[in-house]
Amino acid sequence: MATMISEVYDAFIASGAPEDKARKAAEAIAAYKGRFSKTGNDLNILKWMNGVTWALCLGILVRLFMH
Repeated sequence: MATMISEVYDAFIASGAPEDKARKAAEAIAAYKGRFSKTGNDLNILKWMNGVTWALCLGILVRLFMH
């Protein structure tokens, strides 16, 4: 059986959704939870890429004006 978020399931049931549809929706949301939790690593990579790009641009400008 797939993992589901019980609070989401309870909210769907309280709103009047059928039990089988509420269970499937809660399982689908739980499956996406893992995708959103790894965005911190992606932001770290973007920060490093941005830093390297700025360093290269600064190096090019220094080289142009020193010559």
